[in-house]
Amino acid sequence: MKALFLVEPGKTEVREVEAQAPGPEEVLLRIGMVGFCGGDLNGYRGLFELQEYPNILGHEVGATIEQVGDKVPDNFKTGMRVTVYPYLNCGTCVSCRKGRPNACQDNKTMGVRRPGAMTNYITINWKNLFTSEKLSLRELALVEPLTVGFHAAARGRVSDKDRVAVIGCGIVGMGALAASVNRGAEVIAIDIDDSKMEIAKKIGVAHTINTTQVDLHEALAQITDGDGPDVIIEAVGSPATYRAAVEEVAYTGRVVCIGYAKKPAEFNTGVFVRKEIEILGSRNCLGEFEDVISYLESGKFPVEAVISKVVSIEEAGAALAEWSDNPGPITKIMVDFDR
Repeated sequence: MKALFLVEPGKTEVREVEAQAPGPEEVLLRIGMVGFCGGDLNGYRGLFELQEYPNILGHEVGATIEQVGDKVPDNFKTGMRVTVYPYLNCGTCVSCRKGRPNACQDNKTMGVRRPGAMTNYITINWKNLFTSEKLSLRELALVEPLTVGFHAAARGRVSDKDRVAVIGCGIVGMGALAASVNRGAEVIAIDIDDSKMEIAKKIGVAHTINTTQVDLHEALAQITDGDGPDVIIEAVGSPATYRAAVEEVAYTGRVVCIGYAKKPAEFNTGVFVRKEIEILGSRNCLGEFEDVISYLESGKFPVEAVISKVVSIEEAGAALAEWSDNPGPITKIMVDFDR
């Protein structure tokens, strides 16, 4: 069977690999759809510190159960559509001992530090599966990236009393927008691409700001009556957007950081003290899979609008390279294994 490998920065290859039989507590999945994530892009660019090479990419999965092991519970049956929890935690580090396995010090995400799902078949423990009778394979492949944004909103304790700004409207930022809207907040989407602003409106945001057209500080001041947002979620990963989040958040506000900045960010630390703000990291997800599945089943999310391109595995390497060269218009690329 075929698999897409990230061989080294800037180089992908489609290689033949052997399918594995499932163990007693495993299922064999027939892969239908797999999404490229921002981590894949940064791994391709050589900018993701956790990426290991060579490796099969892919951890945003929509699949069908092909075969079940002898000790898999009876409620998992052949033909069921599923998505995959792609993280593997050590169970012994301080994060795991505190019940926060999403921040495991030795986390091994599929496609990053162990083989991923961008191949025809994979085996996986049944405990890492989530099912839905309603969602399509492409919808199931959106679950994992949206959980990252949902977790960020949970970290920021977003409520219906908050004004929330999300900086960066890639798919993770879209998840943060969706979660914040779903929690009843007044939500502001911030990006440099008008097409992403249009998607944000479909999600239900109250305001959009294109920072190539207006001054961010002035726009936020007008929207918030000069207070600044109660919560700002940073979903870009650049020193400039990190600084903007700290500078623009309201006094006693919360800043949630998802993006990996590629260079150190400099701050006027007096702002932290004067405003008495909270700065919170947000990594992966912690129990949000079922929340996102329920949200997607409600039909509130504009699924087709966020899928920028669907390609075959033979086209996937070129699509990743094109995304690297021109990332602006792309929200989500998916690889269809039935093509």
